Amino acid sequence: MQTDMSQNPQNAGSPASDSNDQDQSLASTAPGQLRVIKRNGKVVSYDDDKITVAISKAFLAVEGGTAAASSRIHETVARLTEQVSATFKRRMPSGGTIHIEEIQDQVELALMRNGEQKVARDYVLYREQQASKRAAEHSSDLPAPTHQVDMSVTMEDGSKAPLDMARLEHLIRAACSGLEDVNADKIITETVKNLYDGVSIHDVNTSMVITARTMIEVEPNYSQVTARLLMDKIRAEALQFLNVAERASHDEMNALYGEALKAYIGKGIELELLSPQLAEYDLDKLGAALDGNRDLQFSYLGLQTLYDRYFIHHNDTRIELPQCFFMRVAMGLAVEEDDREARAIEFYNLLSSFDYMSSTPTLFNAGTLRPQLSSCYLTTVPDDLHGIYGAIQDNAMLSKFAGGLGNDWTPVRALGAYIKGTNGRSQGVVPFLKVVNDTAVAVNQGGKRKGAVCAYLETWHMDIEEFLELRKNTGDDRRRTHDMNSANWIPDLFMKRVINEEDWTLFSPNDTPDLHDLYGEAFEKAYLEYEAKTRSGELKLFKRLPAINLWRKMLSMLFETGHPWFTFKDPCNLRSPQ
Repeated sequence: MQTDMSQNPQNAGSPASDSNDQDQSLASTAPGQLRVIKRNGKVVSYDDDKITVAISKAFLAVEGGTAAASSRIHETVARLTEQVSATFKRRMPSGGTIHIEEIQDQVELALMRNGEQKVARDYVLYREQQASKRAAEHSSDLPAPTHQVDMSVTMEDGSKAPLDMARLEHLIRAACSGLEDVNADKIITETVKNLYDGVSIHDVNTSMVITARTMIEVEPNYSQVTARLLMDKIRAEALQFLNVAERASHDEMNALYGEALKAYIGKGIELELLSPQLAEYDLDKLGAALDGNRDLQFSYLGLQTLYDRYFIHHNDTRIELPQCFFMRVAMGLAVEEDDREARAIEFYNLLSSFDYMSSTPTLFNAGTLRPQLSSCYLTTVPDDLHGIYGAIQDNAMLSKFAGGLGNDWTPVRALGAYIKGTNGRSQGVVPFLKVVNDTAVAVNQGGKRKGAVCAYLETWHMDIEEFLELRKNTGDDRRRTHDMNSANWIPDLFMKRVINEEDWTLFSPNDTPDLHDLYGEAFEKAYLEYEAKTRSGELKLFKRLPAINLWRKMLSMLFETGHPWFTFKDPCNLRSPQ
C-alpha cells in the first residue's frame, strides 16, 4: 500500500524533482503561508494536491484499480482533502509550520469520521510498516553502541524517547577523529555519568561539551574536540531555525552551507537584522565558496566566544553559522566594490582561514542595518556644561554600536576654578568622570560587551592628583571610576623637571587656554610664561609641588591599580602621521 506522503517520489509530501523542491522552499518562506516539515528536516509549502494523491492511493490499495474511475471515490477524496486542509487553516489562520506526521494523523481521522474504516485501518498499518523500516535504516547508518544505557530523554515537544547512544558515541568519536592523545571512550563514559533519566535533549549536548571541556587542562587537543562538539549544537540551533535541516554532521555541511547561506540572508533581512543590500549578491556563487572544513580550525574558546558575542541571534537563538558569519562580514566589506562577489570571496578566504581578522565593531556590524565598522573614537570635551553632557551623550551613542572611546578632558576647568555664569566655583573634572564611568556601564556595546572608555588628562592640570586615584579601591567611592580606563598625557618638560629634581606647577585650563594645544618648544615657552604669571601674582589659582613627588605618585598608582596609563604628548605629536 503506497500512501506515505514523504517516502516515495510519487506520494504526497515529497517533491517530484529538485527544482520543484527549490520552488517550494522559496514559497515556504512567504509570510502567512502554511509550511510542512519533512522527515529530513526540510521545510516546503503546504500543498493540497499531495494530500489528494495520498488519499487516492489509499483507496486504490484497498478497492483496486477500478476505484480510479469511480466518481464516488473522486468526490470522497476531494471532500476529505478539504476537511484536512480546513483543520490546519482553522488552527493557524496566519500561517504556520506543520510536521508531516500531523498531516497523516489528520488523514487517519478524516477517513474514520467519514466511515472509511477499512481504508483507515490499512493506512494505519502501512504507516507503522514505514516507521519500522525507517527506524531500521537509521540504526544501520551508525555502528552499534559500545556503551549500553537504559535511559530516556525528553524531546523538544515534551515526548520521551530512548537515549540514542549510537548517535552520542558517533558524535564524540567523530569529534576526536584525527587528533592525538584524546580518548573518546573517556568522554563517553563521563558524559553518561552526568545524565539522568528524562534529561532534556539539549542537556545531552551540553553535557558532552562540558565533559570534554574539563579535559582541556590535561591535554590541549581536547580544546578542538570540545569545539567540534559545540559545533554540533550550533549547527542544530541555526539549521532548525532556518528550516534547512533538523541537524547535520560536519560531513553533511559542505552540501548544506550554500543553502544555509541563502536561507540565513533571507531570514536576516526579513527580521531586520541584515541589510537588504546583501540580497543583491549572487548568493549561489558565494554559497559555493563556503568551506565547511574550516569549521575544524576553531579552538573551544574561540568558537564559544563567537557564539556568545558575535553570531547574530533572534530571541537568543543563533541563526548564524561560522562560515556564514565570515561571509556576512566579507559581504558587508565588499558592498561598494565593483566586482562585489569576487571581493567578498577574497575577504571571506582571508577571514575564514584566520590569516587576517577584522576588529570587533566590523565583525559585529558589517552587513547589518547599521554598518558601523570603526573601532575607536577620540573626542575633546569642551569647558561648558552643555558641551560636557553632549560629549557624554556622544559616548553613549557611539558605545551603543561597539565603538571604543577616548575622551580628552584637559580643557575642563579644575576644582575651585571660578564660574562666571553662576558666580560659583567648579567641582572639577572628577565628578563628571564618575558619570562617564556609569554611562559606559549602562550603555554596553550592542548588548555584546561592556563599554570601553578612556579619559585623558595632561600632567599640568590641577586635578591630576585626584585623577591618579580614580581606580583606587579606598576613599570616597563617589570620586572613583572602577569601570573605565584613564591615561596621563605627559609633556617632555615634566620629565625634564623630574630628572633635574625641580618643581612642577599645576594650572586650571581656563587660565591657560592655549597650553593644551601646544607641544615641544612652543609648549615649554608658554608654560614658563604662565609660571612667571604665578610668581607675579597675575595667576591666582595654581599649585606648585616637587615634580619627583608627583612622578612617584604616578608610579605608585600605576603599580597599585594599573592606571593611569603613561602616554607621552611630545613624541606622539612629533611622529603623528596626521
